[in-house]
Amino acid sequence: MTSKSTIYDFVIVGSGIGGLISSVLLAMEGHSVLVLEKNHQIGGSLQVFSRDKCVFDTGVHYVGSLDKGENLYQIFKYVGILDDLKMQRLDQEQFDVYRFEDGKTYRFGLGYEQFKKGLLEDFPNQEKAIDLFCQKVIEVCNSFPLYNLEEDSPSNYIDNPEILSENAFDFVDSITTDEKLKSILLANGPLYAAEKEKTPLYVLALITNSYIKGSYRFINGGSQIAKLLTKKLREYGGEILKHQEVVSANYENGSVVSVVTKTNDEFYGKTFISNTHPKATIKIFGEDHFRIAFKNRVSKLKNTISSFMVYISLKKDSFPYYNYNFYEYRSYDVLKAIDYTPESWPEIIFCCTPTTVNQGEFAESLSVMTYMDYSEVEQWADSFNTISDKSQRSIDYENFKKEKVEKILTFLEERFPGIKGKINNIYSSTPLTYRDYIGTEDGSLYGIKKDVKSIMNSTINSKTKIPNLFLTGQNLIFHGILGATIGALVTCFNFIDNKTLIDKIRNQDEPKI
Repeated sequence: MTSKSTIYDFVIVGSGIGGLISSVLLAMEGHSVLVLEKNHQIGGSLQVFSRDKCVFDTGVHYVGSLDKGENLYQIFKYVGILDDLKMQRLDQEQFDVYRFEDGKTYRFGLGYEQFKKGLLEDFPNQEKAIDLFCQKVIEVCNSFPLYNLEEDSPSNYIDNPEILSENAFDFVDSITTDEKLKSILLANGPLYAAEKEKTPLYVLALITNSYIKGSYRFINGGSQIAKLLTKKLREYGGEILKHQEVVSANYENGSVVSVVTKTNDEFYGKTFISNTHPKATIKIFGEDHFRIAFKNRVSKLKNTISSFMVYISLKKDSFPYYNYNFYEYRSYDVLKAIDYTPESWPEIIFCCTPTTVNQGEFAESLSVMTYMDYSEVEQWADSFNTISDKSQRSIDYENFKKEKVEKILTFLEERFPGIKGKINNIYSSTPLTYRDYIGTEDGSLYGIKKDVKSIMNSTINSKTKIPNLFLTGQNLIFHGILGATIGALVTCFNFIDNKTLIDKIRNQDEPKI
């Protein structure tokens, strides 16, 4: 047990991007900060692994809003990591390519001018619809002031909550009768686990806009973000400890005074921030300390679907490097991909060739992702396996993975003929892998599902009933690197004046008078 003589200003549970950004922002303000991480690697979805001298990302395959002056660019610059990030900007004309069974491809380009130009090449008679789509995306994004690093806007979603209740599919359906164009405008759905009846338009808008505004891959993986943030945290006097899984909390007069880890270490703090899923937070900090209504609401919330990943190391100089991503669909009914059947799986695969230092003509590896519902692996739910807590799952589980890999390879061979002969080794992961490493109960890709029919039920506040316990991460605003980073800002506004912090982030390049 640690001595109570060490009492941190902030103890942060979880080192995902939300927790790390929060920790650095608070440390920059002079606070003493401790981050506790249960895993061997820090960073949550930023974790990577290495096989056959290839580095594979587990969750972050490309990131948006990183062109100069964009929101993530400005935030990364403010916390001092931008100049050290090693990134590759994706192809200007096509950062995402969507391909269908008929062999036809469509592309999204970087910047709205190129984005529209690429679509007009395939849909020359749909200029009005394409313009309406772009205008609406921009309009919706302008309703989220913090997304644009602004304190407020004339038409914000708080004063105009109807913005949150517009359905993504219904909007796209309203602007055109061209069924293929509808499909293409919704084809990046795997970035937000799109569902026809549930996905809000604002989720589509925030995500799509961010990638149009500068899509990048991280050279040798996204874990460098976590490493650089950790370095900055330590420069400001903060601490981070791995292999410290928080399992409970102690209270005095209704406030948290300490947390206890699985190794029976105790850490004291004045304020606590949880970067874990709200359900996990309730379990850690004790159900009796939360309002019944909040517990009931959180317990009923559905998470987004999970994924099955295939990681392929390639034979030397055998497969080209593509500076863009492929979305390979079975049919133009793109939103049915998430509701696959065992016979139709996989309806869609996302493919990318990770980039390396001095990237040349050929790729060293290929990452492939598709949807997978947690129910497919639930029979092995009692098993657990991470680097820090190793165990073997059953033979049945391994055979299940092999069967799924074969289906993926068959799909790949259809779209990239001859690829099977270019493969060196294959590795795979399931929703259980993601569950064990990230800590969501069902390996969810993007945390809590946003349902347009009950949007307020899926809204999570950074404050809790416990006066010194706060939440951060992707479940506050929206998911992904950008969403979790903005969630960290929201959390920190409880302790740092929001106008002051936003001004600092926005005005870094302005000359000082």
